[in-house]
Amino acid sequence: MGTSKISDIKDTASDTVEILRQLGTPGVQETLDKARTMTITVKEIMETMKSAEWVQNLENIRKMMDDMNSSSLAMQNTVRELKESGVLDEARMFMQSAKKTMDSFGGGDGGQASGTKQDIHEVVVSFREMIDSFKLLTDELKAVAVESKRPGGTVNELEQTVRDVSSAYRTVKRNVAPAST
Repeated sequence: MGTSKISDIKDTASDTVEILRQLGTPGVQETLDKARTMTITVKEIMETMKSAEWVQNLENIRKMMDDMNSSSLAMQNTVRELKESGVLDEARMFMQSAKKTMDSFGGGDGGQASGTKQDIHEVVVSFREMIDSFKLLTDELKAVAVESKRPGGTVNELEQTVRDVSSAYRTVKRNVAPAST
């Protein structure tokens, strides 16, 4: 038994020497340096997270999460109340009714001839063209109004003419009034 213990100690010592030799190799040293650098960085991060700014930021994040949870609960309650009030069912029935009405204009399931759908389309297109024409007319009138207000524009020329005629009238009136007395 004494020989096996000595052999075990010898093997353990040899293994230890081999491990120590490998720890001295450049690859292992590089890995240990990286681990030390990473440990220092993590320690610095942990110290930074203890600062007042980080504590406040974490508190703000916690508050935001609480607010989100409250909002989620409020939204769930709103949806539940909408379902209970029947508003969603009424909206769904309205949409189905509108769809059936629109289908009745087309050549869908037993609706009227597709000509009706085409007629509605033509009315919509005509209405849009009419609105565009009104817009163009409005723009044109605005441009004319702006142009005529400029010096030399129609409105200014008319105003000047009115002033000239008024001045001539006053002059004639002044000259005629003393002569008649």
